[in-house]
Amino acid sequence: MSFALGLTGSIGMGKSTTAKLFAAAGCEVWDADAAVHRLYQNGGAAVAPMAALCPEAVTQGFVDRSILKDLISKDKSLLSEIEKIVHPLVQADRTAFREAATSDIMVFDIPLLFETGGEAAMDAVACVFVDAETQRARVLARGTMSEEQFAQIRAKQMPIAEKLAKSDYRIETDTLDHAQAQVAEVLADIRRRMAHA
Repeated sequence: MSFALGLTGSIGMGKSTTAKLFAAAGCEVWDADAAVHRLYQNGGAAVAPMAALCPEAVTQGFVDRSILKDLISKDKSLLSEIEKIVHPLVQADRTAFREAATSDIMVFDIPLLFETGGEAAMDAVACVFVDAETQRARVLARGTMSEEQFAQIRAKQMPIAEKLAKSDYRIETDTLDHAQAQVAEVLADIRRRMAHA
């Protein structure tokens, strides 16, 4: 029997780092963003349907995410058309991972888990969090987005307090050691639950 743990959190909260901690502890990790990258790269399942939808976004056989971002900012209705193509393909990728996984605990790293209703397919959900000031500092330190872009992304995401209230586990990522200790506690608790199932 294997256990599906959803891992979520808002931008800059330390979700990717926490996913690596779960992987280091022996869990197989499926990453929603990485799945989209696979679908968009040369030979990816999303390339042909995306080329039909917005040909200018496909260059040298792959979907260029920066061109896509520009197109979406000019035409807001495009996003839902893209999602109709990408979501079922991401779902299929996740199903294939689940069928091939051999670890007792599988971790599904999904930023918009609650926003898309994905928690229904999980046995439990862990949410990573940090205070708002640390979140902002982390995101802006990456140098990949402006304060305005950060605000736009945050506006699309469910407030962190709401995510935490809906989650079975909460992992504070204020320091790496603290996050690691909490990951170990989550895994120990899940294995206890599995032993008594």
